[in-house]
Amino acid sequence: MKVLLTIVRIVVGVLFIFSGLVKANDPSGLSYKMQEFFDVWGVSFLNDYSLAFALLMNTFEIVAGVAVLLGWRMRLFSWLLLLLIIFFTFLTGYAVLHPDQIKTCGCFGDCLPLTPLQSFLKDLILTALILFIFIKRNIIRPVFSASLNGILLTLSVLFCIVLQWYVLKHLPVVDCLPYKAGNDLVEQMKVPEGAVSDSFAINFKYRKNGKDVEFDMNNFPEDFNDSTYQFVERYQKLVRPGTAQAAIADFNLTSLNGTDTTTAVFDQANTYVLLFIKDAGTAEKDWAKNAAEVEKVCQQKGIPFYAVTATVEAAQQQLNGSNITFLKSDATVIKTAARVNPTYFIMKQARVLAKYANADFKEAIDKINVTGK
Repeated sequence: MKVLLTIVRIVVGVLFIFSGLVKANDPSGLSYKMQEFFDVWGVSFLNDYSLAFALLMNTFEIVAGVAVLLGWRMRLFSWLLLLLIIFFTFLTGYAVLHPDQIKTCGCFGDCLPLTPLQSFLKDLILTALILFIFIKRNIIRPVFSASLNGILLTLSVLFCIVLQWYVLKHLPVVDCLPYKAGNDLVEQMKVPEGAVSDSFAINFKYRKNGKDVEFDMNNFPEDFNDSTYQFVERYQKLVRPGTAQAAIADFNLTSLNGTDTTTAVFDQANTYVLLFIKDAGTAEKDWAKNAAEVEKVCQQKGIPFYAVTATVEAAQQQLNGSNITFLKSDATVIKTAARVNPTYFIMKQARVLAKYANADFKEAIDKINVTGK
């Protein structure tokens, strides 16, 4: 029994550490996933706290995994793990039951994408394993002395803090996004060959006699012409999930007059720079000053420099007097492509040659100097 218990502890501990590390590599990604759930549940006021929740959750997962491996305070951590896995199972179960609202749960971040069903089954197995640990928690003994276990747990917390601070400042250590260096964005925007797209039905909601009535295009009520029906909304409902979808969806670049310039930008044969700015008002300190230095080097090299932002007016005010060309894009697209606000993309045609956070703008300049035109 002790051997089995040890094996279960190793499996649970390693899985929690791995899950926490993958998400700690990109805490912004987890915060965006949390915001999806908050929006669906009508608690969008929590969006402002999503990053703090993500940082704490990632740290707890890693520390809990280490505690299980060390057998440290298992009476406490067996309870915490059980409550956490019940919560995770609820989230993944919700994603399975509502595929039109939540596409993925983000359990292992973007580095190991799982379908909602795969995530749910994984959590069911983990629940069974953690229940076994919970039942046997009183016979688990610490691997090392209390002082050494305390040191190892403290180092785990410090590691989580340093890792997440670093990636929030300098981009993820391991970039698992479809926008990573080396990828061709046009190829990432293609649906895999032979894949079937999502199938949607158009649904309508009307109000009659104070009650909401919903139906699709093929099932209008027989008395629909009755003037008592009052239109409320029209929406798409997912009927059948597709077998696959493009890694990048809804990416586009438009000029200030609304012209789609995505193809024109990607068709450039020579090197160019895209500076993705999600929100110029909340961008990192000195970003405009740094961008001006990068733009100066680009001008010397004859390299086009584009500022891609959802807040054009604010960006123009802060980059006043520059020769940067401004393009518009959706904030959701930008935050997906660039985890740090702002981020430099060194491009050639649709291929990403390199990515640099604002804090690493000097490295971006060095890359531009090496790449040339």
